[in-house]
Amino acid sequence: MAPLEIRKYPAKILRKKCKPISKITEREAKLFEDMLFITQHFGGIGLAAPQVGISERLIVADIGEGAVKLANPKIIRVKGAGKMAEGCLSIPDITVEIERPYEVIVTGLNEKGKAVELKVKELLARVLQHEIDHLNGRLIIDYMSLLEKFKLEIRRRKSAKRPLRR
Repeated sequence: MAPLEIRKYPAKILRKKCKPISKITEREAKLFEDMLFITQHFGGIGLAAPQVGISERLIVADIGEGAVKLANPKIIRVKGAGKMAEGCLSIPDITVEIERPYEVIVTGLNEKGKAVELKVKELLARVLQHEIDHLNGRLIIDYMSLLEKFKLEIRRRKSAKRPLRR
């Protein structure tokens, strides 16, 4: 497998709905570890497979309480709601205030291929929802107002035209 690198917006893979995993093999187990390493290396707290160029339903998260590695994650129940600013390794230097459920129950396969059900709250609930959004081709900018999106696009286009400075 080629070295993994974080895909940045507007990479097309970030907008694709990812394929489910039929089982966890050595490949997926290694991918979980590589994704976790990348997340930690870049100071993130979560990562989804499309962010490293793989259109499969795999996510990792670590908010400092131990790593969560899930294949085919699915939210089955939500509770409460709250707003918080979210950032994304695929869209650097942008934060968006997003309202999300405060508590979620998520099912999926863990790194050993065992079906699990996780009841999570607060930051971990938010991170898992954010990463599941990635698996469905949804980004934090999709939560922005039209005006915010317009400003972002202008900024993105201006920065793309800037010459590199030494």
